[in-house]
Amino acid sequence: MNNASDLKLPNDFSLVQGGPLFQFFVRTRLSTIALGWLKRRITILLMLTWLPLLVLTLLSGQALDGGLKIPFLYDLEAHVRFLLSLPLLLLTELIVHRKLLPLVLHFIDRGIVTAEARPRFEAHIASALRLRNSLFIEIALLVFVLSIGHSFWFEEATVHVSTWYAAESPSKWQLSPAGYWFVYFSLPLYQFLVFRWLFRIFIWTRFLWQVSRLDLCLVPTHPDGAAGLGFLEESTYAFFPLVISQSLLLAGMIAERIFYGGEALLAFKAEMIGAVVFLLLIVLGPLCVFMPYLIRTRRKGLLQYGVLASRYVREFDSKWMKNGAASDEAFIGSSDIQSLADLNNSFEVIRKMRSVPFGKEILLQTAVIALLPVLPLTLTMISLEDLVKRLIGILL
Repeated sequence: MNNASDLKLPNDFSLVQGGPLFQFFVRTRLSTIALGWLKRRITILLMLTWLPLLVLTLLSGQALDGGLKIPFLYDLEAHVRFLLSLPLLLLTELIVHRKLLPLVLHFIDRGIVTAEARPRFEAHIASALRLRNSLFIEIALLVFVLSIGHSFWFEEATVHVSTWYAAESPSKWQLSPAGYWFVYFSLPLYQFLVFRWLFRIFIWTRFLWQVSRLDLCLVPTHPDGAAGLGFLEESTYAFFPLVISQSLLLAGMIAERIFYGGEALLAFKAEMIGAVVFLLLIVLGPLCVFMPYLIRTRRKGLLQYGVLASRYVREFDSKWMKNGAASDEAFIGSSDIQSLADLNNSFEVIRKMRSVPFGKEILLQTAVIALLPVLPLTLTMISLEDLVKRLIGILL
C-alpha cells in the first residue's frame, strides 16, 4: 500500500485501510486491499485465540469441571469476548470502510468545502492517513496492552474464584497452561484490536475537527436541520457493530459475576450507565466538533433572515395595508402572500436548526443498542414466568 502522500485524495479516505496490522493481513492473504475475506480473518483469529484455550482445557480436564468454580466451557465472558465481540470488531472494519468514504466525499459534492478550502481539506485527509499508517502508534498500543492493560485486567476485571485460567488468587499468577495462552496472547490480541479501534475513532474525531475549522459553506435554511451537515448522522450506523461488540462483552462480564460471584444486576448500575455514556461518546462525540460552527451559523442566519424579513414585511405592510398597491392590482392570486409564507417557513427552519449534525432519534437508538445485550440479565431479578404474567397483565 502506498503512503498517504501518494494516494488520490480524497477518494481513498479510509480509517481502516492501512497500518502495520492491515499490511500484515494483506501480505498473509487474510485480507484484500478492499477488506475482503472477512470470514477468513475471523476464522484464523478464532483459531489463534479461542480454539487453543478449548484444546488446552480439554487436555488438562479444565473444560467441564476439574474442581473449578468456572470451567472453560462455562466461562460466559471468554466465549462472548472471542466468539462474538472479536468478530464484530472485524466486521466494523468492513462497514466503516464502505460507509465513511461516501460521507467524506459529500463535503465536496454538496459544496460545503469550497474550491478555496479544497487544498486544506485534502491536507487534512493526508494527515489522517499518515496517522492511521503509523507504525509507532501500533507498537505503542501493543506495549500498552502488554503492560498497563494486562495489569488492569488482573486487578479489576477478573472474578476472584478458581477458574480455568488461574488459581483462586490471580494476584499470585498461578496460571494454568491455558491461562498462559489466554493472558499472554488471546487477551492482549483482543485488547489491541479494541484500543486500535479507539485510536481510529480519535483519527476520525481529529479529522472532523480540522474540517470544522475550515471556511465551510453552510446554509442555515437547509431542510436537514443541520445547515447541510445532516448527512454525517449516517456515520453513526457504521459504528453500531462496535457498540454491540462492547455491550456484549459488558453483558458477559456482568453475567459471570451474577452467576459465579453471587452479585445482583442492580449492583452494576454505575457500570452500565458509564458504558452507555462512553459508547455514545465514541459514536456521536466526533460529530459534536461541529457544534460551535453550527451555533454560529444559526445565529448568523437568524440575524440575516431577520433583516430580510423586516424589510419584506415593511414593504408588504406598506403595499397591502396602507394602500400602496396599484388600484388595478388584484389581491387574490398575488404571489406576495405565498412569498411571506415562504419567508416565514425559512425563518422557522433556522430557528429550529440543531446545534449538532444528528437528531434525538439516533441518540436514542445508540443508547438502546448499547443496553440491549444487558436486557436478558433482567431475568436474574425476576423469573421468566413472572415476567410473562406481568406482560400479559399489562396487555390485558
